Amino acid sequence: MGLPQAHRLKHWRDFRTVYQKGIRRSRRHLTLRGLRKYTKVVEKATQRRSIKINEEPPPTRIGISISQKVSKKAVVRNRIKRQLRAALRQLLPQILPGWQLVVVVRPGAQECDYAQFLRELKQLLVEAKVLNGH
Repeated sequence: MGLPQAHRLKHWRDFRTVYQKGIRRSRRHLTLRGLRKYTKVVEKATQRRSIKINEEPPPTRIGISISQKVSKKAVVRNRIKRQLRAALRQLLPQILPGWQLVVVVRPGAQECDYAQFLRELKQLLVEAKVLNGH
């Protein structure tokens, strides 16, 4: 089972924007790239006063990038993507809304298991200040 539809980053334009304008945090097996989507403040003028209303930020959207440098075998790359999606699903309730994130898998990641991916992802999200309360 993948990420919920609203939390998927799918289009190449979105990936390109995150790569060009976003932040980058790296660990041994994973690199996190992130771009904060700006929230708009709407001013509503009434007869006597002005009220500022914060528009709710869009949900965080996440994409995974894994090249053939990691492994020539699609089976191995797909297994890594499944493990990462499961780890991201577990962390999703703690992730702040309004981000576009790309998780880039680095060569050597095929030796990792689910627990290592989860630990590394959590460290990257904390470093990037994307996790709620961290």
